[in-house]
Amino acid sequence: MEEVKFNFEDLIVYQKALNFVDLVYNTCEKFPSVETYGLSSQYIRAANSVALNIAEGSGNTDAQFNRYLQIAINSVRECVVCSTIANRRRYIYPKTKIRRLD
Repeated sequence: MEEVKFNFEDLIVYQKALNFVDLVYNTCEKFPSVETYGLSSQYIRAANSVALNIAEGSGNTDAQFNRYLQIAINSVRECVVCSTIANRRRYIYPKTKIRRLD
C-alpha cells in the first residue's frame, strides 16, 4: 500500500512545531503530579494546538491559512505564559540547558 503524505508535513514550521510538542511533553513529565490536570494539561494542549492549526489551515486558501497561522501564534503565546508560570513555580529553570530537538 502506498504511503500517504500531506503537503503540510514538508513545512519546516510544522516540523518545528512537532519538535516543540515533544519538548513540552518531556518538560511536563517532570512537573509535580498536582499539575497533571492543571498547568501540564494546558501547556500540552496549547503546544499541540500549534501543530494542529498549521496542519488544518494548510489545505485552504492563503487567507484561510494565514488565519490558522494566527491561531497557532496565539497558542505559542499561551505556551509562553505556561513557561512563565512553570518558571515562577520552579518547575523549570531558564538557565537549564535543554537539548534541542530540531
